[in-house]
Amino acid sequence: MTVSDTYTPVLPAPHGDAGTDAGAPLDAPVAAAWSPGSWRGHPVAQQPDWPDLQALRHAENTLALEPPLVLPDEILDLRSSLAGVAAGKGFLLQAGDCAERFSSCTEDGIRGKLRVILQVAILLTYGTGLPVVKVGRIGGQFAKPRSRPTEVVDGVELPVYRGDIVNGPEFTPHARRPDADRLLRAYHHSSAALNVLRALTMGGYADLGQVHAWNEEFVRRSAAGQRYEKAADDITWALRFMSACGVDTRSEAALHQIQLFTSHEALLPHYEQALTRYDEQRRTWFDTSAHMVWIGDRTRQIDGAHVELLSGIGNPIGIKVGPSTTPGQLRELCERLDPDREQGRLVLISRLGAGKGADLLPPLLRAVRDAGHAPVWACDPMHGNTFVSESGFKTRRLSDISAEVGEFFTVHKEEGLHPGGIHLELTGDDVTECLGGDLDEVLDTHLASRYETACDPRLNAVQSIELAFRVGEFLREQRSS
Repeated sequence: MTVSDTYTPVLPAPHGDAGTDAGAPLDAPVAAAWSPGSWRGHPVAQQPDWPDLQALRHAENTLALEPPLVLPDEILDLRSSLAGVAAGKGFLLQAGDCAERFSSCTEDGIRGKLRVILQVAILLTYGTGLPVVKVGRIGGQFAKPRSRPTEVVDGVELPVYRGDIVNGPEFTPHARRPDADRLLRAYHHSSAALNVLRALTMGGYADLGQVHAWNEEFVRRSAAGQRYEKAADDITWALRFMSACGVDTRSEAALHQIQLFTSHEALLPHYEQALTRYDEQRRTWFDTSAHMVWIGDRTRQIDGAHVELLSGIGNPIGIKVGPSTTPGQLRELCERLDPDREQGRLVLISRLGAGKGADLLPPLLRAVRDAGHAPVWACDPMHGNTFVSESGFKTRRLSDISAEVGEFFTVHKEEGLHPGGIHLELTGDDVTECLGGDLDEVLDTHLASRYETACDPRLNAVQSIELAFRVGEFLREQRSS
């Protein structure tokens, strides 16, 4: 469909000759040059059927006057870090919730997500010696693409749940009605989450001296948790050794705080446009809703609204690469989104499914490399391995997730390329949503006991730590060969 709203959002206009038509009426001819609103002249997929366009207009106009959630300097810091990853000098960990809930934007909820991200990151660094760039699916991952626009329960058909930013998960006409006011609620919940994250990451919670404290009791009892405790002992002794050698570890900021960047799928262009701001110093537009945004496998149409919108912003851009992506399509997307071939600009996130990487991934890698692009290649081993179990729950097997990661590393080794990162849906809670595990295996009969996700199944903390050790082994083997 093509957006044909007849109102004009009030957007902050740049000073000077920025060359945009941000304030032009939506029914005016679309200029050839990019502008924050030029996506409106393109087909747009995966959008809710907003019932009240005046409410949508009010939400956009209100958002356009709100402070940015992140700043250009932070966005450019991430681009610089990702450039290092693309050059083989780091590793990307992008992880967090499948679909954030407004109700989870509490200190305890955010602390739990951050805790498991810190554990996975420190295990990757410990196992490989590489710096880990940490990007959370947090502080804005409220929208979800769906396979169908509606669902039927007991003969009743209602709009599908598209994430808290659009509607509610309860199966009632009122909850499932898209509500533009939720765009404003999403902004304020993102702002609150970012405030808590900044306080935790800069205020001592991320201190390496807390490495044991990150291990929750239910994790510590597991085999993976006990292995983590051993790694934490080694890290603690290393810090003591450095101090004994005269290194003033108290003054080393990197040992006491981290930089956690935020990301989400840029699924709702009305929301993203309203938070896109012009930086006069750099003469560049930035989407200030997150440090990094990505285009999903369902919205990567080369002539589509999502590609058009993200093509003009200065943020790092992710592209989900599914099994239907052809080398030609991916090469065209890279050309559109990264015409200057800048390291740190693109993160290509393969989500192919276990058993498919050996056939599908090599031609994609070669097409991008031969075209002169140097993106970060990351593996999303979650979305290609989802199925419905015998008990009726949508789930994933940890063994499939690990297998897809292994295939990703093997293919990169064969092609002489750096496997740049991993993209996970996980939680710090003791949920039973994904099957498998070592000595603490989640079985199909366990899923109903603590199945809490709003959309897709997530790894729990124990499974996340177990996978982190495996990824560290893959990467260590890659670097030693």
